[in-house]
This record gives sequence, C-alpha cells and structure tokens, in this order.
Amino acid sequence: MLYAVLERGILQFTDSTHYLMSLSATGTFNRATEGKSYVLNNALGFEVSKKNVSLNSSNSWVYGETNGQLSINDFSSSLNFDVNRALRTWYYWGLASYTTSYSLKINNQFQLGGGMGVNAIRKPNAELVISDGILFESSNLYQTAEAAGTYITARNSLRVKYRWVIANIVVIDGMHFWQPSLTSLSNYIVRSANNLSITLNKWLSLTTSVVYNRYNQTNRENLLINFGLTFQKYF
Repeated sequence: MLYAVLERGILQFTDSTHYLMSLSATGTFNRATEGKSYVLNNALGFEVSKKNVSLNSSNSWVYGETNGQLSINDFSSSLNFDVNRALRTWYYWGLASYTTSYSLKINNQFQLGGGMGVNAIRKPNAELVISDGILFESSNLYQTAEAAGTYITARNSLRVKYRWVIANIVVIDGMHFWQPSLTSLSNYIVRSANNLSITLNKWLSLTTSVVYNRYNQTNRENLLINFGLTFQKYF
C-alpha cells in the first residue's frame, strides 16, 4: 500500500492520491560597497504514482549575475520512472535527462539509462533509497583549457535519496549522485542537493536548499545556498 496521509497537512501518496505538482522559487541577493549579486533558482516538478509504476518529471533553471555580469545560467530537465518501487524492496528504474550549464561549461548534455534500486528504509516519516545503474551520455562542452567538443561515454550512476519528517512539520530531504565514466575515472560528475522545509500548511512550505555540482571534465563546480517558498499540491 502507498503511504497514508500524515497529520498537519504533510501529505503523501495514498490509494486515491496519485499525482503531485510542486513549484519552488528560491534565491539570494547581496549588495555591498563592491557591488551586488543575485541568484534565482526556480524548479517545477510533476509526479505520478500508481501501484506498480511511478513517473517523475523535474525541471530547474538557475540564473544569476554579479555586478551586471552573467555568473550562472543553468537549466536541467529529467524524466525518470520506477517499476514496483511501492510493492517491493528491490525495484527497477529508468532515466532520461538534458542539461545545459554556463557555470559548468556544458553546452548540451543528454543522459539515458536504467538500473536497480533498493528501499533501504520505507516508513511514513522516513525514507532511504539507494540505486545504481548505467547511463549513456552524449555531451558538447564549452571550449576550455581542460576539454572541448562532443564526446560519448557510459557512466555508472550511484544515487542516494533520503527523506525525514520531524513532528509532521519539518521535512529534511536530499538526493546525491556519483557518476564516474566507465572509461576514465577522472571524468566524473557529482550532484548533491539537501533541503530543509518548514510546513506552513498542506500546500506551502518555507524552504532552504544547499546544492553542489561538480563536472570534472571541465574542472568546474558550483555551490548554491537558497531560501524561498515551495508549493506542493497532491491530487
């Protein structure tokens, strides 16, 4: 059976609730004698969860400037599905994603693949999921001292995902990826996101997020700390 509804409006999927739409708007602004900078982080997600299959779509756009100069303009979109995750400890997953990143010097990146995962912890107030699989990637990079041009590679993709609900008000969740190339260990991707949300009501939360990305092929990384609001609607 899928998760039941929790108290104080922190909702989960149930036998009659199969859809989730989320929208978050976070950002930072800094103004000092030397100048000013800002970063806006917008994300839109949609999830369908049925008894045997769940489908998740996530899209994010991060844009920022420092003293009027572009510092970050990153967009990512992904579509992933899980088979039998709600019914079994072990399940199957598939993923397709697209990324373009000014800060990481990626013109275009496509990933497609799949694998297996395990529900290490699965409770109404706590979740820990570990998955692993193979992704096939096609990337086109900015001209840098380290790399340039188009290449194709296969990556091992290890993911750790967690969620913890405290007193039905505070939600701590995160997702972390380690993706080394199968042909070169120096060509790896690290993605890490941690979120802290304080629920105001069943559809609105105050959110703080810490996001770190590293793309070793271009020797680039970014770290974003954001504050804002998240809207969620289950139906």
